[in-house]
Amino acid sequence: MKRKYGLLIGAVAGLAAAQIALADETALNLIKKGNDYVGMPSRDKVLEIYSDKSIGSLSPNVWYVVYYDPTVAFKAVEVKFGAGQEMEVSHSIQPFRLPARERDVMDSAQMSVDSDRALAIAQSQPLLKNLTLRSSRMTLERGDSGPAWRIQLFAAGVNDPSKEADIGTVVLSATDGSVIKADLNPARAD
Repeated sequence: MKRKYGLLIGAVAGLAAAQIALADETALNLIKKGNDYVGMPSRDKVLEIYSDKSIGSLSPNVWYVVYYDPTVAFKAVEVKFGAGQEMEVSHSIQPFRLPARERDVMDSAQMSVDSDRALAIAQSQPLLKNLTLRSSRMTLERGDSGPAWRIQLFAAGVNDPSKEADIGTVVLSATDGSVIKADLNPARAD
C-alpha cells in the first residue's frame, strides 16, 4: 500500500517538474523551437532575444526570438513564446529602426550562457545580497565583443514590500558569463 502511494506521489512530482520545466524554458532552447515557425532563410539567424518583465517569479516566461528574414521589408520575423509554447509569429515594424542586416545576426557558437545561468550570475552581484528580488526583464543582443545579456532587475521595497522598484541592470557576456557592466542602485528599493 505504501509503495503504491510512493509511486503515485513520484508520478505527480514528475509531472509537476515537467510542467515547471516547460514554463521556465530557457531562451537558447527557444531558438530551436522558433526555427519551426520561420522560413528556411531565417533558421538559426537570431538578431535578438528579449523577454517581457517576469510576473510571479524572477525568471521570465514570455520571450520573443527575433530572426533575420531577408524576404520581408524590415528583414525581421519575431516568434513570441509563453511558457515555452509558441503564441504568435509576426513581422514586427519598429518605426525609428533601420531594417536588420545579415551582419547583425549573432554567432550561435558564441552563445554558451543561457538565460537561467545569466540570471543566476546577475543575482549573485554583491550589491543585491540584502534585497528581495521579485522580477526581471532580459535581453540577449549583439554587443561590441559578441552576444551579451542585459538583465534589468526589480526588487521588493524595503519599507513597503508590496511595492516593486527598478534597481538597475547587469550586462554580461553570453560567451563566458563575465560581468561587463553592473549599473545597480539598491537605494531605489527604499
